[in-house]
Amino acid sequence: MAMIDEILSEVPQAYAEVKGSDKYPDIQGWVYFYGANGGTIVLAEIYGLPDEEQQYLGRFFGFHIHEGSTCTGNRTDPFADTLIHYSPGYVQHPQHAGDLPVLLSFYGMAWMVVYTGRFRPQQVVGRTVVIHSKPDDYRTQPHGNAGEKMACGEIKEWGSQLSVNLIGI
Repeated sequence: MAMIDEILSEVPQAYAEVKGSDKYPDIQGWVYFYGANGGTIVLAEIYGLPDEEQQYLGRFFGFHIHEGSTCTGNRTDPFADTLIHYSPGYVQHPQHAGDLPVLLSFYGMAWMVVYTGRFRPQQVVGRTVVIHSKPDDYRTQPHGNAGEKMACGEIKEWGSQLSVNLIGI
């Protein structure tokens, strides 16, 4: 088995640049997907989350992979085209492959690393990652009562088109 420091020293196999909706323009960040031991390490670094009320305590936000391929939508849901949670087996929530742990902000920042065996990076390329306004309750059907979609990123294969600096881990 590869160790996490070895895996994270490599370039990720996929990534998403996350941007907030017009209502949440300060949200920005990156999500990286590393193939590891038959699954995926998901690493998120997000900034500009709205936690003004109790910054020192932080705030929880829902965080999911969605089926849709684009961060577009309409007036009532700017990310409507992200569709439902990624669930190739069409199982009940919270067993969707795209159900991830919540993000915890601290002064508007959230960093999270999680390992999942529910998908490989190649399986989520062409899908979207979404940040929701409320924490997922991991019970309510079909999407955990996670609230509005605040920010979104389109998951792309790592390639020569990317011009970002990897975070220093």
